[in-house]
Amino acid sequence: MPSIRSLPEPQKKRRKVQHDTGITAEIKNLEDTLASSVKANTSLNKLADLVDLVVKQQEPQVVSKGIYALYRTFTLIISTGKLSISGDDAVKAVKAWLWERLHAYTDFLVGLLKDEEKVLRTWFSVHDDIRWFFLRESVPALEKAPKKFQLSASKNLLSILEKLSTFPTEQAELNEWWVSEFGAKPPKPKGASSDEDDEEPMPKEEEDDVEDDWRKFFEDEPAPQDTKQKSSRLHKLTIHQSLHSLSSHKAVFTRTWLTLLPRLALTGKESEEEQQEKKLLAVRVLNVMHRGVLPHLTRPVLVMDWIAGCVDYGGSLGLLALNGLFTLMKDYNLDYRSFYTRLYAFLDREVLHLKHRARFFRMTELFLSSTLLPATLLASFIKRLSRLSLSAPPAAIVMIIPFTYNILKKHPALMVMIHRDGDSGFEDPFLPDEPNPLSTNALESTLWELYSHRNHYHATVSVLCKVFSEAFTKPGYAMEDFLDHSYATLFDTDVDRKIRKEPALAMEVEGLGGNTKIDLFPSERPETDEDLVASGTKDVVKELWVF
Repeated sequence: MPSIRSLPEPQKKRRKVQHDTGITAEIKNLEDTLASSVKANTSLNKLADLVDLVVKQQEPQVVSKGIYALYRTFTLIISTGKLSISGDDAVKAVKAWLWERLHAYTDFLVGLLKDEEKVLRTWFSVHDDIRWFFLRESVPALEKAPKKFQLSASKNLLSILEKLSTFPTEQAELNEWWVSEFGAKPPKPKGASSDEDDEEPMPKEEEDDVEDDWRKFFEDEPAPQDTKQKSSRLHKLTIHQSLHSLSSHKAVFTRTWLTLLPRLALTGKESEEEQQEKKLLAVRVLNVMHRGVLPHLTRPVLVMDWIAGCVDYGGSLGLLALNGLFTLMKDYNLDYRSFYTRLYAFLDREVLHLKHRARFFRMTELFLSSTLLPATLLASFIKRLSRLSLSAPPAAIVMIIPFTYNILKKHPALMVMIHRDGDSGFEDPFLPDEPNPLSTNALESTLWELYSHRNHYHATVSVLCKVFSEAFTKPGYAMEDFLDHSYATLFDTDVDRKIRKEPALAMEVEGLGGNTKIDLFPSERPETDEDLVASGTKDVVKELWVF
């Protein structure tokens, strides 16, 4: 009896290898034929066959060979000027056909950015020359796009930029090249100083001499001033030199984003459909802004106006834009004094019902985490949240209570808001309609709204709210444990909770005298003697014979 094999038959393997080898040979033959046709200026119909053959392949090795073959073929066609616009009608028809094949090749390359095969989709993020050329050429392509195609062109560009997972941050990281010739070290620019990054380090003795050079200022005669003023720009880098310059990579990256962002700005003049599409694109930009865009710009503050415009739009888009503004303030020293006023404006009833509620609390916790913020400002935020909790769902109140507890514990100056004793005629001095969080009189108020939740219908809320009446000895809450709650999760928590003590199924309520039972559900009218006799609960004969 033959043994069972888990591996495929060797013959099938051999057939597959032979099949791939045959396709590779066919690609090579088509490339050689097209190269001869270009030099002899004959028909290029085989180009369509080569494009179709490469596009249909599934094996990464075959696809890679086909891409390189098409690259060499189109490079040869472009170098001979066969894609220029000039010529008669017949020549223009041929050139239009060539352009269609080139667009098909380009679309195929763009599609590989989403391919499951890692080798095929790392070119844009890994190869420095491909990234640099793409970023440089995307700007004129976007600017020359017809007005009716501006939004679709911006959408396509954003789809590619989103896939840019890495970007060089040091000169040494410029070391991957798709065109191997670009990997050679370029010649130095004319007039370049000797203290370049790639020069040999200066000996220790020479460093000491340089440090003492200031003493020779008073000994040496001043050098004669050159009458010819030097130009501010000493040298223009070649393409080869630009590819090896980190500042050049950042420059083309910055220019691309500064060209794209204004085309995604909401002006209010768009149609409703176009406005919604721009809003979705802006949300996608803001999702990658703080970690994938700002660190690689030459001057990150250049995108401040666009981000501030998104904040003014409000809603979920404004919430995401606040994160970008805060990153500019924290990491790039942006002076945006109205930031907390803008953040305070987002505290309305809708924010506790949005699907982005959890993200808002995450960002607000980060924005208010500094211990240097004034107590008046923080008091306005927790008082506004306390007021909004009166009409909030239980899942939102479960977020507000630990959020407020953490702020009170971090800022003891706010403890007066839960320990203030008010008279029976106490009037709340809080100004809920004041837009400036520094002028709301919140610090003179109390958090009576949170105290009222001790009688909330939901047990989780009422129990959690009692933390404010206890000593503040507990550590701060981890907000992540409360941010993802909803009606469904709260219900599941109650259903799955283990019952430690059996609940009472019936109870007797005694009256004031201790003997009389109280009817918890009295009828609409009192029962008469006739009703009692008819129901059999009253014995008339027994009552008559009692003296």
